[in-house]
Amino acid sequence: MGRKRQVSKEKKIKPHFWVFCEGKTEESYVCFLRSKYRIQIEIVPKIIGSNIDEKLIRRHKRGKPTHEKDIDFLMYDADVIEVLNRLIKIKSAKLLASNPSIELWFLLHYKNQTANITTDDCIKELCNRNHNNYKKGALDQKLKEKLNERCAEASKRAKQKELFNNPSSNIYELIKILEDSKK
Repeated sequence: MGRKRQVSKEKKIKPHFWVFCEGKTEESYVCFLRSKYRIQIEIVPKIIGSNIDEKLIRRHKRGKPTHEKDIDFLMYDADVIEVLNRLIKIKSAKLLASNPSIELWFLLHYKNQTANITTDDCIKELCNRNHNNYKKGALDQKLKEKLNERCAEASKRAKQKELFNNPSSNIYELIKILEDSKK
């Protein structure tokens, strides 16, 4: 059982966010969000991989300060059905899924992608639209600026997609929660 965070009587405690993510790109994006919103976000990177379950989440948080307002997120690609089915079964965490990959979420900041697309095609599109070489696991300054400036448009586009189908992403739900917690 994790230690409980002490709550001051005058202070309202803000939730602590735990993001369990699949790879380096997701980790980089969550780091970007953490610095943008200046919110307590604990990132649990790929070390857990696709074998994640509720027991593994509890074990990872054991011994760390927690509170009942804390929120757990799973940020994974939804292109592998076996992994997706495992993630859907985890009821203690909010699933943030992008199909085929998180690069689709980035691409939605540039355009409304309606047809099926592969991760490689998402990366090509990002390179063309950003006029540079996009590399998985790293967010360059141009991309960060676009992710910051056009988030509302990307969220609007993503809301029109059917979750888990290609193309789709619900990362906008994390953005909304972060925005709300800043208020």
